[in-house]
Amino acid sequence: MRRLRKAKIVATLGPASDTRATIQALFEAGADVFRFNFSHGTHADHQARYQIVRDIEKSLGRPIAILADLQGPKLRVGQFADGKVTLNAGDEFVLDNNPAAGNRQRVCLPHPELFAVIAGGQSLLLDDGKLRLEVLDSDGQSIRTRVINGGVLSDRKGVNVPDAVLPIPALTAKDKRDLSFALELGVDWIALSFVQRPEDILEARAIIGKRAGLLAKLEKPAALHQLDAIVQVSDAVMVARGDLGVELPPEQVPGAQKRILRSCRAHGVPIVIATQMLESMISAPVPTRAEASDVASAIYDGADAVMLSAESASGAYPVEAVTMMNRIISEVEKDPSYRNMLDAQQVVPQANKGDAICSALRSVTQIIGAVATVTYTTSGHTSLRAARERPSAPILSITPQLATARRLALVWGVHSTVSDKVYDVDQMVAAACSTALNEGFAQPGDQVTITAGMPFGQPGTTNLLRIAEIWPPQTA
Repeated sequence: MRRLRKAKIVATLGPASDTRATIQALFEAGADVFRFNFSHGTHADHQARYQIVRDIEKSLGRPIAILADLQGPKLRVGQFADGKVTLNAGDEFVLDNNPAAGNRQRVCLPHPELFAVIAGGQSLLLDDGKLRLEVLDSDGQSIRTRVINGGVLSDRKGVNVPDAVLPIPALTAKDKRDLSFALELGVDWIALSFVQRPEDILEARAIIGKRAGLLAKLEKPAALHQLDAIVQVSDAVMVARGDLGVELPPEQVPGAQKRILRSCRAHGVPIVIATQMLESMISAPVPTRAEASDVASAIYDGADAVMLSAESASGAYPVEAVTMMNRIISEVEKDPSYRNMLDAQQVVPQANKGDAICSALRSVTQIIGAVATVTYTTSGHTSLRAARERPSAPILSITPQLATARRLALVWGVHSTVSDKVYDVDQMVAAACSTALNEGFAQPGDQVTITAGMPFGQPGTTNLLRIAEIWPPQTA
């Protein structure tokens, strides 16, 4: 089974998609990566879905990536005596460290680390931005505010602090338990929520090592101040527009998305665009025209992947949502202006052997009309650098490592396959040609371009470029 498109689809699993029949239908409809949201569900739920995905992978013979998305340090208010209160514009309202039940004048904010960094003039956003408070002052134990945008505030609603870098760890105690469990399962990607600084990524990297790829979720404005540094230490990035759209004014989110896209393209780091992409399909069998345009815009901009959240996890039409996303991507990629836009966005190769080879690979592929770009890789590095160039031909990635093949399922244009190790160039060329033929990328007489690193098995050594012609399979 091969996709006839290059951008990938991430689908979140949940109550609406936890049977084998539905998960297989999602994969066959176009899902390349399955996201497990650790903000919801139990470890037993995730383990059951993990086993189903791996069984489907085995039965269909295609590597499938699994992304474990950690909840992160979500800030919330405490509880109210009556369950909720109504705050009116102009009211004063206090958030403090008193655990007593709240009322219309005050509520507990059980995050003492916030009190030291909050200052007058800053904003607090409550309940996904529905309520806005202006900070008047803080004495280290309470924060006095004035209500700017009022409304109903109920127990345990979220708090966003857009104007400050919060001195909170990227991994909570719950995250560390979930991370340990996910790594024991064998997931391919770990998504780290609410990343603010490169140090957040490095903290998680120290635990994860090379056992999984590390994806940084950018959902706080503070992350934009160190964007390039965060991208450079991440294996992939997600534009998580839910919380980002709460803390940034809505009119600034599209520009931030494009800025993050440009940084990821420049560094060759895969990027996922997420949140509310086909939101109306949670309850309707078709999306709005605006949503279809939103997905299409991300593809025109060169995103590696687009993601479905509640649409596939808890919506009424999970398979239809993946099918629709697949149709939108396919339609965009057939548009001649799509190729023109990718070429116009082409980034300058970095000054290293790998990028020099992959830049040449892109040019050679186009000049000779090669039907596929074949990358032989152990770590995935060669395939990632080839994908950075956005070649016109599909990238057929060959690796002896199943874990690498699974991880590359997230990456633009990459069709991952697993094969035996090769020990010399002749074996590599033979494997490339036979795989291109067997996977349906080439016919006898076609040409393919091949790149790899010598010596084989050493990550980051991309230094070889070959052209090969496909010959008919030999018969005994």
